[in-house]
Amino acid sequence: MLNKNKRVALSGGFAVGEAINQINPDVMAVYPITPQTPIVEYFAKKQADGKADTEIIQVESEHSAMSACIGASASGARTMTASASQGVMYMMEVLPVASAMRLPIVMAVANRAISGPINIHCDHSDAMAMRDTGWIQIFSENVQEAYDNTLIAMKLAEKVLLPATVNLDGFILSHSVENLEILADGKVYKFIGEYKPKQSLLDFDNPKTFGSVALPNSYFEFRKQIYDAMEEARDEFDQVVKKFGEISGRKYEKIETYKIKDAEVVMVAMGSTCGTISSVVDKMRAEGKKAGLLKIRLFRPFPYKEIEKALKNIKRVVVMDRNMTFGSHQVLASEIQKALGRETESVVYGLGGRDIYEKQIEEIFEKKGEGVYFMM
Repeated sequence: MLNKNKRVALSGGFAVGEAINQINPDVMAVYPITPQTPIVEYFAKKQADGKADTEIIQVESEHSAMSACIGASASGARTMTASASQGVMYMMEVLPVASAMRLPIVMAVANRAISGPINIHCDHSDAMAMRDTGWIQIFSENVQEAYDNTLIAMKLAEKVLLPATVNLDGFILSHSVENLEILADGKVYKFIGEYKPKQSLLDFDNPKTFGSVALPNSYFEFRKQIYDAMEEARDEFDQVVKKFGEISGRKYEKIETYKIKDAEVVMVAMGSTCGTISSVVDKMRAEGKKAGLLKIRLFRPFPYKEIEKALKNIKRVVVMDRNMTFGSHQVLASEIQKALGRETESVVYGLGGRDIYEKQIEEIFEKKGEGVYFMM
């Protein structure tokens, strides 16, 4: 059974939990928060049944969870966790510490709106709040991708020595059951490999200092190293997904295009909404309307060159943001405009779990807008 793939039906949370189980990290710090809790529940049961050797640390808060991850990773342990929304916000103080210390921690984030007012449903506000903390960020469209991206993130994080998040839309993916293929344990073990940390607090023959103070004569250099590592992650992502494709048969890239070759209008989005958009594209194509989709899988580092190449000849580009920026351009729209060197149409949708329907997407395709359009 170790080398035999299997088809199963799992929720996104359980699928990520299964990926964590197959990775078998040394340490996982856990604290419950809706809607990521099923990830930890699934994995904790696996660990209790003897399927994983992981040391699960039950902490008193999300801040403590990330702090425990930082300590474990600095000590040379392969380390993972999961969170969402206010949990991510509570971690915010220490998230940049993980990247500054070059610790390859992987965190699953079941994307959920942030307060206030309090809301437990999906949008991308938590992921956008993290975008400048030095974490690699990968987005998932469906349950299969949530599982696959967890394995990819672990491999990539350890190659470039940066922490990484796997984003899956809260409830829409975390609690929805889909069919997916689980790779054989042996294949996952071969792909992930044994973790051999370059530096460790527990290497007593070669003492190190982690997280020391950096004054003006050295702080800049530390931050530049994070920048360089993130740039390296662009190329390494391509290599990691290529190797993943060899064991899975699933081909992944930084972006995914759907029927854009001759498109007159292309919608750009991230996450589960891409599945709905692709269905609308099919419907419009059947009616002779030249619509297309560009899905972003790798959000940090941002794939500027790939997007510019894919969209340079497209007349109309409509960018979908599942979060809201105040007093500035919307995040994804701003990034796409930077990539293209021109204005795009900007749509804010789905905040706080607000449903988005095919009819609404079709209306956006059909109606040319100016400025920011709020799909309320």
